[in-house]
Amino acid sequence: MPRELAADCANKMHRALSGRLVIATHNSGKLGEIRELLAPYRVDAASAAEFGLAEPAESGRSFAENARIKAMAAANAGGWAALADDSGLVVDALGGAPGIHSARWAGPNRDFSAAMQKIESMLRERGATGMADRRARFVSALCLAWPDGHTEAFEARVDGALVWPPRGSHGFGYDPMFQPDGFTLTFGEMTNEDKHGLPPKGRALSHRARAFLKLAEACLDAR
Repeated sequence: MPRELAADCANKMHRALSGRLVIATHNSGKLGEIRELLAPYRVDAASAAEFGLAEPAESGRSFAENARIKAMAAANAGGWAALADDSGLVVDALGGAPGIHSARWAGPNRDFSAAMQKIESMLRERGATGMADRRARFVSALCLAWPDGHTEAFEARVDGALVWPPRGSHGFGYDPMFQPDGFTLTFGEMTNEDKHGLPPKGRALSHRARAFLKLAEACLDAR
């Protein structure tokens, strides 16, 4: 294991990260967001696809479990520290669905337009037409894993409601139908800078940015 990735933080509570990092995702949208969040830090990040790493079966029963599965698989296969995100949309009126199956609802072709239409149809079947009946949240679980088995886990969420029709062309996934609390714009209408706040400066708004801010405070040093 590279020595630069093995140093422990001074307080011994978290392990510091530096040097090469594998971003354990084949999702181009997620990869772009994570790379942007990592930009202020001394980390040389490459994607799992660039390393030729396969995607493991996500057999966990929670976002945190799936993030750990992906991070450990990449760390063991690549021989470097790995960062994985497992995230999704949780809709109250649908009993928490799609939840950890958010990506699967989009099918093998990642057709999120169809997935959003599916959610809208299910909400209307349940009479959930008002904003108060369409409460939802995005959840992000991040896991840093090293080949020696050490892991660091961080989780965050952002609450809001679902709108129809979807609005905006920024972001990816379900962003165009999710309006976070306190805002009139959907995530699809916001730029990455709006959503992420670009830590360590700015205010993290998105679920992934909030989880990443926790990770950065524990394990990363700004340039």
